[in-house]
Amino acid sequence: MPMTLIQGRFRIAQTAPDGDSIRFYANNPELWKKISQSIRTNKAGGVQLRLDAIDALETHFSPRVGSVGTQHQPLKYAHAAVDELLKFLGFQKFTRGDHEKITSSSPDEVPGFILTRSADVYGRSVALVFAGETETEDGSDVFLDKSSLQKSANCHLLSQGLAYPTFYSKLFPDSRSVMTAIVEQARQETRGLWSQDKTNTGFILESLETITDRVVILPKLFRRLLSYLAINDGGVELDGFVNYLAAQNDRIIILPDGHVTGFDYVVKVDGQQLKLSQQPEDIIFIEK
Repeated sequence: MPMTLIQGRFRIAQTAPDGDSIRFYANNPELWKKISQSIRTNKAGGVQLRLDAIDALETHFSPRVGSVGTQHQPLKYAHAAVDELLKFLGFQKFTRGDHEKITSSSPDEVPGFILTRSADVYGRSVALVFAGETETEDGSDVFLDKSSLQKSANCHLLSQGLAYPTFYSKLFPDSRSVMTAIVEQARQETRGLWSQDKTNTGFILESLETITDRVVILPKLFRRLLSYLAINDGGVELDGFVNYLAAQNDRIIILPDGHVTGFDYVVKVDGQQLKLSQQPEDIIFIEK
């Protein structure tokens, strides 16, 4: 199945990009209708992108309910992912203000293009992101090859060890294989966050600051854990965390045997010790 190529510009001033999410303005906004009616545009036509297949550490995340407010993961690698993405796309300078907002950038915008075929539940276009111009016709259908995929910002961030692989079922298997190889090399060379990753080795949750300031883990696990802590009135006990996960009904496929189960199945809790039993690249999340 082909992906749709959309040409446009990236703008970051007055936005708060993550290492896996950025604002994009299509040259032809009508092309969004080809992808999904659920894609949400702002008044200037901008669409928030979610970079497909990767998950960078959170710079700002607020659970929908509860009392923990907006939190982040260790900012050394959260900010490094944002900075690397912006540099890759062509932004030479930028200033970060309060609440992770970019207050100015040089240049004001940079050209780029994306390959996309779907939207997520938040109205973001799920995309492979590329810097610069392309001679391929705007709006054309593109069959992605390995060489083209490796030129994406998605693969670049994985190669630098600044994002985790987080695969969903709509990702093409051959693309997943390419990205998995990149991840395995980055991990072997302990690049970026892999030098401090505790996702599979495990950690002891002592306080909220354990996951916001000290421990580097898969962002999906961080978000679910933070949301659980948010409804526990300041308590950090993990007694009910697995049951909470089961109630979220995040369905996954475990590779290579194709075992379909829930995310709670691969999260192991022993007292206050927590870890994931599968490598992130061996888990495929099923879209809700």
